[in-house]
This record gives sequence, structure tokens and C-alpha cells, in this order.
Amino acid sequence: MLDRAPILLGFELRDGFIQGAALTLFICAVSIAISTVIALAAALARLSDSGPAFGVATFYTSFFRGTPLLLQTMLIYLGLPQLGLVIDAIPAGIIALSLCYGAYMAEIFRAGILAVPRGQTEAALSLGLKPAEVTWLVVLPQAMRLIIPPTGNQFIAMLKDSSLVSVMGVWEIMFLARTHGRAEFKYMEMLIVAALIYWAMSAVFELVQARIEKRFGKGVSAR
Repeated sequence: MLDRAPILLGFELRDGFIQGAALTLFICAVSIAISTVIALAAALARLSDSGPAFGVATFYTSFFRGTPLLLQTMLIYLGLPQLGLVIDAIPAGIIALSLCYGAYMAEIFRAGILAVPRGQTEAALSLGLKPAEVTWLVVLPQAMRLIIPPTGNQFIAMLKDSSLVSVMGVWEIMFLARTHGRAEFKYMEMLIVAALIYWAMSAVFELVQARIEKRFGKGVSAR
């Protein structure tokens, strides 16, 4: 069915486009999971009283927010083999996306946590909750209402930036569009098909984001 959809618009999907879309979604799904864990860890490290943890987290967020994603991808894929660590193209792309977006999301997580009134933490501690319990049971559930909207936007941006892994020869959407466009000299048609696929996947991400925002927004009183 998906293979027939572009035909209705006057285009014909070449072999591999659906597989390319599936690979793109796989790369994004794994990167989203890893980057979320990295972001939460970095945010908590920057908010902790530990000097080394704060220093490492600050350096990490500064470096990966201050350098291009393409450069980071090339450092992992082409630079690390020079040090004896060879990483295949798909894992290299996942690592680069996870580290880059983990750094951006770390600041979103940190801002969301800081937005929770300090009195909430003090009240929870006075009731006998441990610091870890306060973080997971009191602070984070409230912070999520502020974290989810910008984090969802980061996930959509990650979906589009996953096209950068095509420079490593990964058979995702952009690589296939360029390959078929070059072989048949139909760049316009192939690139438009790629754009439609990215657009459709982004629309699905937006719908999921809206549902999650609605769920976490329940019970929030207007201010």
C-alpha cells in the first residue's frame, strides 16, 4: 500500500525506498532512546553538587552543541579507526545523532527541572523521601510538562538530520534518492519522493507528540 501511494501523485517508488524509510525510522528510534538517557544523565550531572560530574557534563554539552553534526559523524566514522576503533556506518550514525541531540536535550531537561518550584523538593524531603525518590516521583513528573514540547521538536529535527548518515553510504532515504536520481537522471522526481516520505514521517511524529502533550497536560490548571 505504501509503495502505491506515490504513484497517485505521479511518482513511482524505486526499489529500496520503503526499506530506506524503515532504516531511517530504526536509526531515529534507537537514537531517540539513547539520546534521552544521555540527556537526563547530563542534566542531572549539571544540577548535581559533584564537581567532576558537572565539569564532564558541561564539556560534553558545550562541545556537541558547538560543533556541526556532520563533523561529529565523520570524527566517529573516519577518525576513530585511526585510533584502532572501527565502527560500522549505521552504529556510527546512531552514536553521532545520540550524542549531538543528547547535548541539546540535556539543556531542555535541565531547564524543565529548574522550573519546578524549589518548595516542591523541600516539601518532599520533609516528608521523608530520599533525594532520588524526590527526583523521580516529584520533580520529573512535573518537569515533563515543560520538557515534552521542545523535546518532541528535537526528535522531528533528528528525523531530518538522519539524512546525514547517507554520506557514509547508508541506504536510507536520501542515499537512495541521490542514487536513483543519478542513475536515471531524475533528480527532481527522486528528491520530491524523498521529501514526501520525510514529510509523512514528520507528520506522524507530530501527531504522537500532540497525544503525549495532551496526556501530560491533563490536570494542569490554567494560570
